[in-house]
Amino acid sequence: MIFPTFSRITDFLRLPKKGITVYAFYGPSGTGKSYRAKFIAQKLKARALIDDGLLIQDERIIAGKSAKLEQNYMGAVRVALFDDKEHRDWVAKAILSHHIRRILVLGTSEKMILKITTRLQLPPPVKYIRIEDVATPEEMDEAKRSRQIEGKHVIPVRSYEIRQKDKSYSKIFVDSIRIAVAKKPLLAKLFGIKQQAEVEKAEGNQQSKLFEKSIVRPAFSIYARKNISHASLARLTLDYTAQFDSEIRMKKLSIKNGPSGYTLTLTADMPFNGAIADMTQKMKDFVIKMIETETGVLIEELFIVVDKMLQPRAKPVT
Repeated sequence: MIFPTFSRITDFLRLPKKGITVYAFYGPSGTGKSYRAKFIAQKLKARALIDDGLLIQDERIIAGKSAKLEQNYMGAVRVALFDDKEHRDWVAKAILSHHIRRILVLGTSEKMILKITTRLQLPPPVKYIRIEDVATPEEMDEAKRSRQIEGKHVIPVRSYEIRQKDKSYSKIFVDSIRIAVAKKPLLAKLFGIKQQAEVEKAEGNQQSKLFEKSIVRPAFSIYARKNISHASLARLTLDYTAQFDSEIRMKKLSIKNGPSGYTLTLTADMPFNGAIADMTQKMKDFVIKMIETETGVLIEELFIVVDKMLQPRAKPVT
């Protein structure tokens, strides 16, 4: 019996994988690709995906190492691009051994995805999907805020996979989210993106599929937090409160430094409009968004204490 030499085995691994259909999902960093990856893969009937150095199948890590374990940004880029031969051979072998036929590859650009597929000896993608095709500008802005201000990233696998994998993953693990997607043609066409109320409704529905994703905070995203003086923060809070509603009278503002940002407690007299809870929530969301957008600091919480209810100003008679 003639056994193949080591060189022949490695030559075989370098050959393009026949019978594999590759799809590409790309867009700028921090816009929500990993969050939506499983939805896109389900729509394309692809059980496997490549994301930040990992080969994931059925929400399990099959092979590879995550770029999110790196200590610095450049190291993360090298892992995501499979620069290391041992790393890419590990993933290439796993693709063969698991008989993967459809795979979704994530990247920041078409060029990056072609580099990844070439290094893994995969055929070029048959279809390219942009993040802009499946997410609104508002959704992408919210994802960027979570990435840039809170340092949060998504790994599209179950939290059990992350916490049990090894200590390195458990150190960066922050939280998990579960999203139920109804198995309906129209929702599938929209890639299954659902609001929280729809998620809760779908979770009790046998016609829905539940996906779990892990939230992590990589070491390279934990940079020195941005600081701002309490006086500047108070001025911004006053300005944006007045911008939200000029009738609100801010009486007191308490500012406390938190682990990664600031906690504000605002006491004010509010105009009575019959929906005070709704008004304070909208005000909270508006003030936090405006301060974080202008300064880049994290507002961990904004508590609003209503001291007195004011009569709305009478509208001028025309």
